[in-house]
Amino acid sequence: MILVCGEALIDLFVETGSPAPDRGGLPALAVAGGSPFNLAIGLRRLGAESGFLAGLSSDAFGRMLADRLAAEGVDLAFVKESRRPTPIAVVSTGADGHPAYSFHAQSCAHADLAVGELPASLPEAVRAIAMGSFSLVAEPVGTAYAALAAREARRRVISLDPNLRLGLIPDLDRWHARFADLAAQADIVKLSDEDLRAAYGAGADEGKIAQGWLQAGVALVVVTAGPDGARAYHAGGTVAVPGRRVAVIDTVGAGDTFHAALLARLDRDGRLARDALLCLDADALRDILSEAVAAAGITCTRLGADLPTRADLLSALS
Repeated sequence: MILVCGEALIDLFVETGSPAPDRGGLPALAVAGGSPFNLAIGLRRLGAESGFLAGLSSDAFGRMLADRLAAEGVDLAFVKESRRPTPIAVVSTGADGHPAYSFHAQSCAHADLAVGELPASLPEAVRAIAMGSFSLVAEPVGTAYAALAAREARRRVISLDPNLRLGLIPDLDRWHARFADLAAQADIVKLSDEDLRAAYGAGADEGKIAQGWLQAGVALVVVTAGPDGARAYHAGGTVAVPGRRVAVIDTVGAGDTFHAALLARLDRDGRLARDALLCLDADALRDILSEAVAAAGITCTRLGADLPTRADLLSALS
């Protein structure tokens, strides 16, 4: 099992160009979402066992999120039921398919998990822990996830995806301190080139930053670059794969799909262990990245974060 830590929320898709004629409002669609939530579902759809460790609200949206996870086969044994409201992300999509977000996430259920509420131990079936997004710096949950990473480091693979949204990070210095602590415990860091620029500036030296993480103990750093594919940094060298041409509807969930496909493939190949990650060669990395790029491309052809199944991916690869 891959245990996913982070928020579940409601993506409220607003059609900004289509006012409702009868009331003067905007048409909207409430969809279950959140980067870690998507990851947990994506893993299941690609054939990997997953669980979810987070706070979920007891409100109507929270029940919707829990029901969706359960329907997809995600293990909810680690979920805390919270009386706080469900966080909401308002999403509007531009002509280029890229989403713009505004968040309503103060004092919400995703943050309602303290160190003392962590499982005292994890089952042996948990081979990896995946953490990400703005829950890493929300409190008290961010401190709880940091404590879990410190406790489980080098016992289980830890994979980080910052999925950085600056609008939800009031103190970037604090984010840097938290992420540096987590990276020191991590085996995999997966991020987008947009995350890299948001965190380290437009002129950030990607290779230098990746090498810094490798020197700190990370076994594999992967940077996704949208239509330009992905790059992996590893003790054995650097590997790049091209993107795939697809008819983009929107890109919501593409990064989560890539992360899910990366972890699911490593799990399927028996490589979801630190020693195995360190032994990856260039050919294996190239094949794994190409599969993850293909999976992300499928999601880009769909409205919202509708992640592919294993059958979808095999069809695309063939």
